[in-house]
Amino acid sequence: MTAEQPTRPHTPVDEVADSYVDRYAALDPLLATELGVTGHDSEMTDLSPAGHAARSDLTRETLQRLDGVDPVDEDDVTTLEAMSYLLGTDLELDAAGETLATLNNIASPVQGLRDVFDLMSTDTPDDWAAVAARLVELPAAVAGYTESLRAAAAQGHVAAVRQVAEAQRQAQEQADPSSSFFPGFVASAPDQLAGSLRIELERGAALAGQAYADLAEFLRDELAPLAVDQDAVGRDRYGLLSRAFLGATVDLDETYAWGLDQLAAITAEQEQVAARIAGPGATVEQAVAALDTDPARTLHGTDALQEWMQRTADAAIAALDGVHFDIPAPLRHLECRIAPTQTGGIYYTGPSDDLSRPGRMWWSVPADVTEFNTWRERTTVYHEGVPGHHLQVGVTVVNRQRLNRWRRLMAWTSGHGEAGPCTPSG
Repeated sequence: MTAEQPTRPHTPVDEVADSYVDRYAALDPLLATELGVTGHDSEMTDLSPAGHAARSDLTRETLQRLDGVDPVDEDDVTTLEAMSYLLGTDLELDAAGETLATLNNIASPVQGLRDVFDLMSTDTPDDWAAVAARLVELPAAVAGYTESLRAAAAQGHVAAVRQVAEAQRQAQEQADPSSSFFPGFVASAPDQLAGSLRIELERGAALAGQAYADLAEFLRDELAPLAVDQDAVGRDRYGLLSRAFLGATVDLDETYAWGLDQLAAITAEQEQVAARIAGPGATVEQAVAALDTDPARTLHGTDALQEWMQRTADAAIAALDGVHFDIPAPLRHLECRIAPTQTGGIYYTGPSDDLSRPGRMWWSVPADVTEFNTWRERTTVYHEGVPGHHLQVGVTVVNRQRLNRWRRLMAWTSGHGEAGPCTPSG
């Protein structure tokens, strides 16, 4: 694998794709920051039904523009096929009410409204001014979000009660000054900031905390009573969401049968490996216990975890570069960080469009977890780093010679992204 590609001329299809990125970024500043598209860090996304409608209108207009453009080469053909499918699926999700109803325990506005601050630069007073402006706008974003959830509920679309309850717990955590991210974040601002800016940061942190308190109250008192106990969503809804996640339409019955066969094979292999680890006749549980009690495979504290993550990621990059892959120089370092949250999630954030922000792996460690077993986590580092997401996403971002901005920054399908060079999902 190499990121070096022959340069191709910019085509009319590329112009439509690039325009979509710029215009969508203006309508979704949170995504803009995630992608590293500059110019929107002081803004907040409109999460109200009107905001969703504006983004859907742009998507619909872009599809119409693509219908009137002829491909110049095979790259254009791929762009047209991918954008038509993914943008069309986005409109299907919107029409089905899924966009308004987005709520879950790991990747929804409940988390995104806080997580975006991890990606913002804090090097200069101007950076901190952008942080302050975004904090002040957070209550409006929460109000729009609750308006969308309320509208979705009126249409019968509400997340399962387990998701609502966990989202409410996370919101309450950000509302509580003793556990909230925001007070400590603004307190980390350098002392030399102007007094007026520091006051604005503190005001923004207080507003953000109150916004999360309002969100927690809404989720507990208004949405939870409407949620169902059953996690299953039904065949029709599952089929739509499956197409969105896979980027393809599959036979659900055939896929489930294949999955059960794969599970049986994995279980049989686990039992064979357990016998090698803990002796003939040992169960998987006994092998796990033996590995967990091995001092050589145990880390104590998040400092040790972060150091081990970084060392493991660095070693993987050194071992694979030039042997299995030609890793571009800007991607030969992956920042491994302990996230400021405590949700238990492990995730990757890609480099910014201009590569000024590196790719990062984040580990959100629950407060009561102080020991870590390297035998469990090594493949996670590989999945989030190299040969996983860091290589996969990073090589795409740097491939300016062949790919337009939409394909470099916004073209993502879990069925390909999570099941390509790195499995299982993360």
